[in-house]
Amino acid sequence: MSDSIKKNIQTSLKFVYSENNSLSVIFHDNNLLMGVAGEFNKNLKELEKITGASLYSRGNSILIKSTSEKNEIVKNAIQFLVNQFLNNGSIENKDILSSIDQFMINEKVKNTNVTDIIKTPKKSIIPRSEKQKEYVRALREKEIVISAGPAGTGKTFLAVAVGLTMLLEKKIERIILSRPAVEAGERLGFLPGDMKEKIDPYLRPLYDALYEMMPGEEVDRRVLNNAIEIAPLAFMRGRTLNKSFIILDEAQNTLPTQMKMFLTRLGQDSKMVITGDLSQKDLPDNAKSGMMDAMEKLEKVKDIGFVHLNSSDVCRHGLVEKIINAYDK
Repeated sequence: MSDSIKKNIQTSLKFVYSENNSLSVIFHDNNLLMGVAGEFNKNLKELEKITGASLYSRGNSILIKSTSEKNEIVKNAIQFLVNQFLNNGSIENKDILSSIDQFMINEKVKNTNVTDIIKTPKKSIIPRSEKQKEYVRALREKEIVISAGPAGTGKTFLAVAVGLTMLLEKKIERIILSRPAVEAGERLGFLPGDMKEKIDPYLRPLYDALYEMMPGEEVDRRVLNNAIEIAPLAFMRGRTLNKSFIILDEAQNTLPTQMKMFLTRLGQDSKMVITGDLSQKDLPDNAKSGMMDAMEKLEKVKDIGFVHLNSSDVCRHGLVEKIINAYDK
């Protein structure tokens, strides 16, 4: 943040603490107040939903009423949003999430065992629910983990994070990313480009996770030297994967024969993670999901970890959890 921006914030805001656990943020610029609060106070309402604090817009101030700890978190978030508005002239929903994430991290750390925290080059990743903590522990302890759950619950993101730390700690030699290309019928030859270019659209969520945890040029370098390998499910047959962290994403779209083939690729000193959302199967109606089939057949194999995530574990926009619950009903 530049000195001029800091000066603008300092001269635009005043903080008044009261004895009844309330804090007033007083704005000397009403346009800035309107920009931070949003139309019909929508930004303040979003802050309330995320933090559980009560926020009121009164005259030229925002009143925060909660515990002293939460008051400070919201105060810091408002300062962050002021900076965002001064820099960009607007505030998006992602800015509100960012404003809270960076100031609530200390509270999350207090309630999280240090061994559950995943440290990557660009950020430390903290599981947000007990199920996510269970998932991270399974990823570290089990050789095969099958995780089922709806969109946004961290299935893929946390798997990539654990795999990346193992790669950087030299516990494995490569990360292998795989996904069934159901939309292309597993016949990728008609798509333009080499194998990587053919499968890239299907693996974009895995790439997005990697770029969020490691500088882009480093990700690209490791892809070029095959430390991070793109392996379409259609081309996995016949391989034995040693010293690897293998992630099969969107596994609900595999057939039982494909899943058996994939599971039997596991080699020495390797880990295998299978993730999917059984409610979003794109197979023909009469086709059984290979992921469901594996969960039924392997449920009594004690060395395989099974983690079932649900809408309460969603880490995306708060509305995603409501959407998932509505569809489940």
